[in-house]
Amino acid sequence: MEINWTESIDPLLKQFGNRKHPLDYANRYQLVVMVVLSAQDSDKHINEVAKDFFTSYPAMNELANASIEDIQHLIRSVRNFGNKANWLIQLAKTVGDDSKIPRTLAELTRLPGIGRKSANVIIRESGDEAEGIIVDLHVVRVAPRLGVAAGDKPEKIEKQLMSIFPKSKWSETGMALSFLGREICRPSNPKCNTCVMNVICKYYNSMHVFDI
Repeated sequence: MEINWTESIDPLLKQFGNRKHPLDYANRYQLVVMVVLSAQDSDKHINEVAKDFFTSYPAMNELANASIEDIQHLIRSVRNFGNKANWLIQLAKTVGDDSKIPRTLAELTRLPGIGRKSANVIIRESGDEAEGIIVDLHVVRVAPRLGVAAGDKPEKIEKQLMSIFPKSKWSETGMALSFLGREICRPSNPKCNTCVMNVICKYYNSMHVFDI
């Protein structure tokens, strides 16, 4: 079956499009810090950790003057907290001020602790024009299940998605696929019967190939 993904993604965009990222940030400084902290950790956990963190360091210039030990103490429950503490201080020293946080993918990915996925999240949440598609661990699972991409490498999946969807849909497509993975297309026992994509889903239809 030939699928027009540009049109077929619309029900998912209608369901999840324009929904704010689960990280509970108040400004771009907080967004950047929380995106760095959330790598290989849960957004829920980072939302909790961030409360004390931003009380101690409410702005980029104050974070730039922090000590590694103080940062590590505040984020010690976060996965890979040692490297993340170093990245955050280096990032803060490089940027210097909240108003100077980069807005392009190329500039963002030059900062410590920020890869393509993180940069795409920051760009999307900032309302800037998308330069790529968010591919987090949920999208890595969901996209091949749907059949819109193949493989398990985030950058390869992103390239496939960027070649399929028009740039006007890049910003919301990745986040919508992520929400689908978070809420419906779970690693085990996906809620296929409630999924708006099940009609065209490769995984769902392979499970029902013999249904009458």
